[in-house]
Amino acid sequence: MTDFDITVATPADRGRAVDSLVAAFAEDPVLRYLFPDRTTYLRYAATFFGDLFDKRVHRQTIWTIGHGESVAMWDEPAVETGSPGAGPASDYPADVLARVNAYDDAVRAVLPDTPFWYLGVLGTHPDRAGRRWGHAVMQAGLRRAAADGLPAILETATPGNVEMYRRAGWEIVREVTEPVPFWIMRQPVP
Repeated sequence: MTDFDITVATPADRGRAVDSLVAAFAEDPVLRYLFPDRTTYLRYAATFFGDLFDKRVHRQTIWTIGHGESVAMWDEPAVETGSPGAGPASDYPADVLARVNAYDDAVRAVLPDTPFWYLGVLGTHPDRAGRRWGHAVMQAGLRRAAADGLPAILETATPGNVEMYRRAGWEIVREVTEPVPFWIMRQPVP
């Protein structure tokens, strides 16, 4: 495998993808808001990312390197998967579910009402960071959006990510402060 051997995820990639995302997002502001208890973070974050994976894998909108070492989960236009997606309600206690739903509602409220491709999750296992794998798997989804003649949208709550996305051609279209500060960014149609 070369550094940029990008594949479309299959169900067999689920375990590695979930493990990579749980590790990659351990200090992410949104995930820390959703799952602030460090003793339950691993379990709830694994449920969260596993549900997001399951919603997308059969749509072939998850691109990976290393069969899950780096992951970009995309939603095609007109798919109501939600953002970020709460997972099965029975898997979370009421307070966690309330935070997940509050964040999901805040994101949905500021997304465009015109068609777009949505980059829901982008992460690389920390042990593989710095290889530009995240950029490579993100580009696979951007090529798909461009082929459809549609813009791409994402949300991030990490200031450092805003600058990384700007360097990759994304622009801020909205800043939201509640329930946790985050930015909506757009990659225009090329």
